[in-house]
Amino acid sequence: MTEKTVLNATHRALGARMVDFGGWDMPISYGSQIEEHHAVRRDAGMFDVSHMTVIDLHGARTRDFLRHLLANSIDKLKVVGKALYSCMLNEQGGVIDDLIVYYLGEEHFRLVVNAGTRAKDLAWIEQQATAFDVQVKERPEFAMIAVQGPNARAKVLGLLHEVDRPRIEKLGKFSAAAAQGPHGMPLFVARTGYTGEDGFEIIVPAEHAVALWEALAAAGVAPAGLGARDTLRLEAGMNLYGQDMDESVLPWEANLGWTIALDEGREFIGRAALERQKAAGVPRVMVGLVLDEKGVLRHGQKVLTANGDGEILSGSFAPTLDKAVAFARIPAGEPGDVRVDIRGREVPVRLVKYPFVRDGKPCAGI
Repeated sequence: MTEKTVLNATHRALGARMVDFGGWDMPISYGSQIEEHHAVRRDAGMFDVSHMTVIDLHGARTRDFLRHLLANSIDKLKVVGKALYSCMLNEQGGVIDDLIVYYLGEEHFRLVVNAGTRAKDLAWIEQQATAFDVQVKERPEFAMIAVQGPNARAKVLGLLHEVDRPRIEKLGKFSAAAAQGPHGMPLFVARTGYTGEDGFEIIVPAEHAVALWEALAAAGVAPAGLGARDTLRLEAGMNLYGQDMDESVLPWEANLGWTIALDEGREFIGRAALERQKAAGVPRVMVGLVLDEKGVLRHGQKVLTANGDGEILSGSFAPTLDKAVAFARIPAGEPGDVRVDIRGREVPVRLVKYPFVRDGKPCAGI
């Protein structure tokens, strides 16, 4: 049975093309995916991300629990409202999911995890939480709208209660705070995102979600679907769970070494496996590819290197660059001239450091 967000009828009324996404009926576009992509890069766009799972953790030992659960160090969160991106690993070091954790109080932390991994994540978190006497509470009564783009924050700030505006305007990146939206609706406003643009991700009680969406639309924020979300996050160099990493991939192999904190004396799940692989040498690396000629790079295509074959993970036409780009996982070592097998033809590609786009513009060397 396909699940629906509280905004489902709103998307359909806008003429959205709907698809099954991880068991949810979600909009892929409302017309032109390319125009939606450009709206986010150049102005402001909004995405229904209510399919994401919000989990609140409560208990005296919640920080100890998260020290054990996450590969990144929860001790980086010292100020209420600050957020942290981390992977949650299995004992073999494979990625169960990537998530964001918010520090709301010493006995209250909030996780936002992926929609497609909801059941698996909840089961794992609940299993691990028992030893720490931490209460795990899913919050299905919340919806979430991401507003992204160079003008996104200004458009959201204009909808907030005037008492809250200065405080939310000063909110640093990867921070969150409560505020009142249109008609006094309670909002949890986080300055995070998945597009490479600035903006807010807003958690709102489901009964207010349609009114918030309509207020944002009236403020000139363009609806954007999952299609644009995918090309935006790829350009911005952001991994997609299930495509760029999963339980068979260690973070070192997914270019997520920056999210691993091997702080002294902290035994987190998967640490021993990570240390073993690092000591032995990471066998595969994740790289960026650019195709300068016409053609499209797609998931699953074979990548040929001097050290053996790899494969395309996420690949797509990049509207900001007007060419195809991709992430690929290839054998470690000097790759030589890299080629991609596109329908039996070996096409040369450039190996580059990503992100491909930052602040709406191509990065150097792309």
